[in-house]
Amino acid sequence: MSLVQQLALFIDVVQQQSFTKAAALHDMDNSSLSKQIKKLETELGVQLLNRSTRSFALTPAGEEILQQAYQLVDTLHQVRLIADSYLAEPKGRIRITAPLHIGQLYLQPVITDFMQRFPEVEIVLLMDDKRSDIISDHFDVAFRLARLDDSSLIAKKIADIRVVTLASDAFIERYGAVKTPEELSHLPAVIYSNGSLTVDMMRFNEQPGSKRFIDYPMQGNYKVNDVRSLLEAVQAGLGYATIASSVLYRPLADMQLRPLLTEYAHDNQGLALYALYPHRRKTALVTEFIAAVENYIGAIPRWEQHIPDFDRYYHIKPFDDGAKK
Repeated sequence: MSLVQQLALFIDVVQQQSFTKAAALHDMDNSSLSKQIKKLETELGVQLLNRSTRSFALTPAGEEILQQAYQLVDTLHQVRLIADSYLAEPKGRIRITAPLHIGQLYLQPVITDFMQRFPEVEIVLLMDDKRSDIISDHFDVAFRLARLDDSSLIAKKIADIRVVTLASDAFIERYGAVKTPEELSHLPAVIYSNGSLTVDMMRFNEQPGSKRFIDYPMQGNYKVNDVRSLLEAVQAGLGYATIASSVLYRPLADMQLRPLLTEYAHDNQGLALYALYPHRRKTALVTEFIAAVENYIGAIPRWEQHIPDFDRYYHIKPFDDGAKK
């Protein structure tokens, strides 16, 4: 292993604060990584890390060498970017992270086509609804449902995602046609909950035409961290749900679901699909892949095509009081 590769391993150990996590990034075992760090220390003639049984800390020499290592590794990455820009077609490795449903519904079809067109490309896809650290986990691009305020990342909007409130035909037959968000808030809901994120509030405007939004609590005995299971529970009539429209994978009629309270406006709070990538890591491969995702999703997002007349729903419309002009 070259000196540069060993320095890159050293950087990852420090960033991850763990030999185990750093080793996983490189498909290595702990002992192999530890040997490489020791070889690096022998080559440089200084100790970089003070190790104990459960932790480690940078030595003064390690701190200075770490800063230089950052610059060296970054410079070499820029050299690779320049070389990539002259390639006839994309090649190389790309690490991608995305929420589970985005990966399954929208990235997997793109990846299948992409790898057939560019057989020399290697793709690693990590699907997880919990956010990874894009920089330290070495992701080339991350797809997120919200823009992150991180100065080290570039955010490119792929498509807006609108919120929709759904219930099954059986649910509507049981509870009747709901007329207001307040009325709905007293009925059973199926709630998405994953780690620190629990979606147990609906944000509708106060009345049709109003620009004032109100939070309405959702009440339900079933919380689930998987959107496919959430939709199946709604189909079964366990409750209604307020969801991102991007989780829909079939037309509503096929799923025997109906949108509720469509004359009210949802506050989408900037919900959209973004491609995020580090400032200085946008290779030709990343550019080509993001463009392929944009093309697949389309100007009118695929998910909106599952809801007939969705373009007329959940907007703030002028209040019609029946007065003649």
